[in-house]
Amino acid sequence: MEATVTPATRRRAPAGASEARERVTEALLDAAERLLVEHGYAAITSRALAAEAGINNGLVHYYFGSMEEVLVQVLERFTERLIVRQRAMYAGPGSFLEKWRTAWRFQEDDLRAGYSKIWLELEAMAWNRPELRERIARVEAEWRAVLNEAIGRALEEYGVTDTFPPDAVVALVMTFAQGYALERLLGVKEGHAELLDWIERWLESLEAKKAGSKKAKKRARGPAGGSTR
Repeated sequence: MEATVTPATRRRAPAGASEARERVTEALLDAAERLLVEHGYAAITSRALAAEAGINNGLVHYYFGSMEEVLVQVLERFTERLIVRQRAMYAGPGSFLEKWRTAWRFQEDDLRAGYSKIWLELEAMAWNRPELRERIARVEAEWRAVLNEAIGRALEEYGVTDTFPPDAVVALVMTFAQGYALERLLGVKEGHAELLDWIERWLESLEAKKAGSKKAKKRARGPAGGSTR
């Protein structure tokens, strides 16, 4: 699979950019990521960002044009790293149930790393800023594309696409994941373990049916690969 060239990649590395500019850009994004996790976007000023990055205050607007552009690029860059991780995991060996469990371990990792907080904060920022809304929605679309591929394939293998339409299941997982992160950031955990346990039991039942179907087909073919009839 070819690497996806995202809008974030194109903006962060413009054609002909000098190494010095790339270093300053990455230093500002690194600093903005730390400040977003520690203080939230409302507390970040260009002066505070420049001080955190150890560069001249004027370079913030010179390279990015606005603080909002810095913050959105932080989210896009962070997402880019995680999308690569997620695609590699879903493309690897193992059952979908195993991958689902890994995905939720990643969810906990992302909460600890601050990604979930950054995403939710910048979503809220974009609600009242139409010029940013499309950019934030694009981030969500990247995640949705990963889930559409992984969940669609799994539901097809389980033979349940008629009962559980992939688009509906993906929408449910997307809204569940964001709601889960939002409550966890508020310190709310009630019902989370029980819901995840219920989902795992459902996936286990689908895995069992899938395995049973494979055994039945193997028996029908007979020991030499021919029909038993």
